[in-house]
Amino acid sequence: MEILVPSETSTESFDVVLIGAGIMSATLGTMINQLEPTWSIGLFENLDKAGEESSSPWNNAGTGHSALCELNYAPAKADGTVDPAKAVGINEQFQVSRQFYSWAVENKRVSDAKFINALPHMSFVIGEDHSKYLQARYDALKPNALFGDMEITTDLDTINDWAPLVAKGRDASQKVAASRVTSGTDVDFGRLTKDLTNSLASNGASVNYGHKVKGLKRDGAGWAITVKNNATGAVKTVKAKFVFVGAGGGALSLLQHSGIDEIKGFGGFPVSGQFLRCTDETIINQHHAKVYGQASVGAPPMSVPHLDTRFVNGERSLMFGPYAGFSMNFLKSTTQLDLPLSLRPHNIIPMLAVGKDNMSLTTYLIKEVLKSRAKKDEALAEYFPEADGSKWELITAGQRVQVIKKDAKKGGVLQFGTEVITSSDGSISGLLGASPGASTATPIMVGLLSRCFPKQFAGWESKLAEMIPSYGQKLNENPALYAEVKAATDKTLELI
Repeated sequence: MEILVPSETSTESFDVVLIGAGIMSATLGTMINQLEPTWSIGLFENLDKAGEESSSPWNNAGTGHSALCELNYAPAKADGTVDPAKAVGINEQFQVSRQFYSWAVENKRVSDAKFINALPHMSFVIGEDHSKYLQARYDALKPNALFGDMEITTDLDTINDWAPLVAKGRDASQKVAASRVTSGTDVDFGRLTKDLTNSLASNGASVNYGHKVKGLKRDGAGWAITVKNNATGAVKTVKAKFVFVGAGGGALSLLQHSGIDEIKGFGGFPVSGQFLRCTDETIINQHHAKVYGQASVGAPPMSVPHLDTRFVNGERSLMFGPYAGFSMNFLKSTTQLDLPLSLRPHNIIPMLAVGKDNMSLTTYLIKEVLKSRAKKDEALAEYFPEADGSKWELITAGQRVQVIKKDAKKGGVLQFGTEVITSSDGSISGLLGASPGASTATPIMVGLLSRCFPKQFAGWESKLAEMIPSYGQKLNENPALYAEVKAATDKTLELI
């Protein structure tokens, strides 16, 4: 165990401390800075830049999840029908994020709108049963205002028009189906995070890169945070009235270290991943869409295969994957000790229960880890029949730590989503989990503000409505308002 010896005598104090410089902290910090300009904000990030872990587009945080093409958000029921509620809810959340992005552009909180690009979202399936499912999904979603421009086809020539790489070279006798929404987007969350964090620094926040938070403990009504300067080794104490733990996979251990009761029973299951990234510009330029398929049996939802156009730092790229794997790291930048060190008496039973009940997931991950490059290329060929594996490089994506939580009946359950953990007094909060994550950061942070600052929140709502014009309303239930908001954000974000 590392022994920390204080080497800086000065103690900094802030109204708000943000741990981690990802999209969650950047969003929350920007909101607080707008709502309470006089509040002091300190941000501490272990790495040397913002948005380099879970928010990096190369770490699979670039989709702009809005449930337009992600089939796992609208699974079929036993009778074959599809409940649209979850997909509609996620799309509603992304619309809130879009409005916040638009406000950020208009108010110079970001340098420009180049972090977001218009890009069709497609779903593509193979086989009779999957085609029937896709039709049922279309039938359930199409009547909703947020999905009103969705199209569907079983015609290979039409699919060729939508996404040529998917159709060329495919057996014409093969049963296929595809749906498409042309109003989708691609978001470079790394670029957005960096812009928002830079704006925070310009607006008075103390932004500290290369500073690792080693621990935190109660200090009266607030918190005392131990921070180490990675470059000098100096250790200091930082005090805060409110702490947000937005450290991605590192959030679990810090929340455990805080000692709050609300974290008891929670654990984490890390899943790593790889992608194939195309290196041939002539191929990249033939594909302009996000094409999502069906996950393999036993695969976690985050492993849904997709042939994915990305815009990273303004440059167009093409990726396919992910290929799931297992590593005990909770972050790319940490070690294999993360998982064993996360074990506590209060979460061992939930974690053992999850292991027992998810043997199919374990089997799937083992198969993925053992999959050869040739097998990875075969998976690519299912979505791009004429693919040449030599023109694709294998890259390692980010770590995802899925939430394990205690359950009265099962002992523990594995949750594929996000979970906000907040202390009873609202003085500390943190985010666990993954998808849809970055895409829904804005509504997640609005919810966090309401829980952690109940006395101030009512007085903030008018300013929140400036950032989010549809605040307090459901766009899917108000098509006219949706049309108005979409037109306004399309214009500001340069999506038309």
